[in-house]
Amino acid sequence: MRRLFWLGLGAALGALIVRRLTRAAQALTPQSVAASLADAMRELGSGIRDFGQDVRAAMSDREVELREALGIEDAVTPEDGIRNRGRTNY
Repeated sequence: MRRLFWLGLGAALGALIVRRLTRAAQALTPQSVAASLADAMRELGSGIRDFGQDVRAAMSDREVELREALGIEDAVTPEDGIRNRGRTNY
């Protein structure tokens, strides 16, 4: 009975090890590596895009704060659609 138990345990462990090694080998194929790299690059691009949007929003908010603090009006003239930022054109 003991020998049968150890034989069964060895067969089960052997099958488990073979399955895990097969998964690891498939994960390291060129196609799998390329797919994971493509996913990582997509996530990186999305993160950079989100960061850029956050920076632009913060810059805009800060510009509004500075203009209000300095008393500079930021208006768009309806005639030509050009922003008037307190500058004069000579």
